[in-house]
Amino acid sequence: MNETLVACTALTKRYGNKTALRGVDLELGRGRIVGLLGPNGSGKTTLIKILCGLLQPTEGAVLVDGQPVGPYTKSIISYLPDRMYFADWMKATDLFDLFADFYGDFDRTRAMTMCASLGVTPSDRLKSMSKGTKEKVQLVLVMARKAQLYLLDEPIAGVDPAARDFILSTILTNYNEEGTVLISTHLISDIEKVLDEAIFLKDGQITLHDTVDNIREREGKSVDALFRDIFRAHNMEGGAF
Repeated sequence: MNETLVACTALTKRYGNKTALRGVDLELGRGRIVGLLGPNGSGKTTLIKILCGLLQPTEGAVLVDGQPVGPYTKSIISYLPDRMYFADWMKATDLFDLFADFYGDFDRTRAMTMCASLGVTPSDRLKSMSKGTKEKVQLVLVMARKAQLYLLDEPIAGVDPAARDFILSTILTNYNEEGTVLISTHLISDIEKVLDEAIFLKDGQITLHDTVDNIREREGKSVDALFRDIFRAHNMEGGAF
């Protein structure tokens, strides 16, 4: 088993004249919960989509469990996108059937248990669900797999503050502890308590990657407070927040 689960080297992604990622070097080990933290437009979604094979980098290399992105890496990655991509006529149970057929590591019993704890009725059609409930269904699909790498793009952005703790609890209770969870978010205060490591992404570049404990000890403040200080200054300089 490769102890380095993710390795990115000089990763760059351009969209026409816009550079979304600039020479990103990144290593992630196993058994970690990592926050990918940055304002909107910082490159978080682009990095996640490259890791799961939905985008190709312009330059650089990516290895997941020692392998280039491809059929094998896609089979060990569970990806939560930042928006719903299923047809509204489908029921949650239809999606469970689909995932059980497609992924050998999908646990239908676990999915039903998560639905019960999140207040989701699996027999309901998606079109009858609120936006927040639909996002809970997507989370259930992702966390019911025994994946090696969970890529969660803004998992708490679409739910009300009272539901965020339930979402985080669902992630913590159900992920494969031999794998790693990468959570992209700009809502640092809600998620800091569950993180082992934090990555700050600014204008497509990693400006900080360390353990949460080291950051707090070195800076004398929370990760959330440091993030606000750095990106408040960035915003005042005219950067996108």
